[in-house]
Amino acid sequence: MTDTHDESDGAAADGYISSDSSFYGDAEDKARLEERAASFDPTTYWKHHPHLLPGKAAAARAKLDDDASSSPPDKPLYNPYEGMICARQLHEPMEDFLKRLPPLTTAVSSQYPWIYIANPHAISRPTDRNQAGFMKVAEELLEAFTEKKNEIETSMAGKAKGSVTRKLTPLRKALENDLLGAAKKKHCTSGKWMLFPYPEDVNRQWAIVAEATVNRELGTAAKVAPDDNKGDRVPRLICVYTKDFSDLDDVKRVLGRLVELGLVKKKGAGDERGIYYKADVFTELGINSENEWGLKASLYASRDLLEAPKKK
Repeated sequence: MTDTHDESDGAAADGYISSDSSFYGDAEDKARLEERAASFDPTTYWKHHPHLLPGKAAAARAKLDDDASSSPPDKPLYNPYEGMICARQLHEPMEDFLKRLPPLTTAVSSQYPWIYIANPHAISRPTDRNQAGFMKVAEELLEAFTEKKNEIETSMAGKAKGSVTRKLTPLRKALENDLLGAAKKKHCTSGKWMLFPYPEDVNRQWAIVAEATVNRELGTAAKVAPDDNKGDRVPRLICVYTKDFSDLDDVKRVLGRLVELGLVKKKGAGDERGIYYKADVFTELGINSENEWGLKASLYASRDLLEAPKKK
């Protein structure tokens, strides 16, 4: 193909500065400027200008490269699902894995409760996660809250429901903080962003998530629900895991990548409701949207985290 851009475009005859103009100075000035240009390091420049948008992007990319669920090159690859038939194996080609376990047609069973994939470079390894210890503390906290809730509802019987709710709201917030604090102490900090594609799109979305997980673009692992024979109009669940629900920077980073991958829309795009992030300990406690304690099931909503900061 012939280049349509002529080097004479914008020449002095048209009122512009030509390449022969002395605008750049004499030969000595040109040499000095060329030397400065050659030695210019944009990475260092943006590092010292973090308030500018390119600086923010550079910082996010640096975090991804340095510690976003990745490990040093010489650290052995790790797969917590190795040997499980329902998961990708460490040296299994991605194409073979996706063909072997397509979520659309893989039937749920005791062998295939979920389809799993891990980030083999993830920092997360078997640790001193004390789930039993957390559950014991959590049950005590929930029981104490239930007793207090019953006392308040009994003492305020006949009063407006809003009054009772206002009385319980700070107690619920304190319960949530205590549960999450206990989870941190017991090293039970994993959580996940939850996607709900319809069956006709589940294979496509899962392939994107699986590739990005293995390529260290998302979090520590991911899983997808197989076919439960509930029909075409019931969404499937894809979970994208992060190591620590309290690491908001990492939680946001993973969400941002899901947006870039086209799996999540930003606020205000059509009728997009967004997605939600849930701590695994809340799942283990059975805290859903209609739980008996009135707790919020999710910690974060994509629409909140993606909302542009309000101008002062």
